[in-house]
Amino acid sequence: MDGGNRKVKLEYEGIFNEILDTIGLMPLPPYIHEKLKDKDRYQTIYAKYEGSSAAPTAGLHFTSELFEKLKEKGVEIANVTLHVGIGTFRPVKVENVEEHDMHSEHFYIKQEDADKINKAKKEGKRVIAVGTTSCRVLESIADENGYVKEVEGDTNIFIYPGYQFKCLDCLITNFHLPESTLIMLVSALAGKDFIMKAYEEAVKQKYRFFSFGDAMFIK
Repeated sequence: MDGGNRKVKLEYEGIFNEILDTIGLMPLPPYIHEKLKDKDRYQTIYAKYEGSSAAPTAGLHFTSELFEKLKEKGVEIANVTLHVGIGTFRPVKVENVEEHDMHSEHFYIKQEDADKINKAKKEGKRVIAVGTTSCRVLESIADENGYVKEVEGDTNIFIYPGYQFKCLDCLITNFHLPESTLIMLVSALAGKDFIMKAYEEAVKQKYRFFSFGDAMFIK
């Protein structure tokens, strides 16, 4: 199939997800050589639903204690869900980025969380997304004024330099692979030259990239 996709037929007895949980191995960054003993370490403290093919890695940096400190400072926490697809990590192989076939991913947001985001927009406060997945949800559902509402659906939004953000003000995210759609997304927000300087510094200082690696706050 196109894009390196394959269809497979699996035969099994029992509950599929339970079987996967038993025999499957957690994908880890190349610099971690030991088997992950506690699978919860590869999940955020605020995770609720199964369905993503990859961990929401930008959120791995948060602890319950840090969340409490944020709340004490008056930071409102709103939840959105997007089930990450495998296409997120595939490199862009076309010369013209507009010809890249962007994968589709399922998302939803509840009204109570949409209300928190809209309240922040009305009061002139910053909307800060944790992870490119959260960013893609907000930008997929926001109207021209940046307001959002309860909705469930699929998005194949492709954000690259030149894109005008409607809802998002800032982003917390990991350092991403070269030629990926994700590095294009962060370049759209902070500017390509600025992001390249950040990556040069990260390489110079030997930051650890990927899932358990370093993250950055950009605006």
